[in-house]
Amino acid sequence: MLTLFPLGQIVATPGRWLHARERSIRLPVSWPVMQSGTGANWNQVISQSNEYSVAHGFRLLSSYQTDAGEALWIITEADRSATTLFLPEEY
Repeated sequence: MLTLFPLGQIVATPGRWLHARERSIRLPVSWPVMQSGTGANWNQVISQSNEYSVAHGFRLLSSYQTDAGEALWIITEADRSATTLFLPEEY
């Protein structure tokens, strides 16, 4: 699968790790989907924003839903040095 951008170091906030551990939720492994911009969770506005961000070297934001129906946000930094997984309330 062709990827649009590198992820850099993948990290998660302490809240995200605790949340996942308490609920036995696995972190998503669909990184190629996020990187290719083809994920079902890229709604039209986010998709257009991320396409622009990839083309111009800006920060990327994605939102996913866990198997338990809870939100997970992911930000890839503009310099592509890191991708952070976190809960919406931690933003």
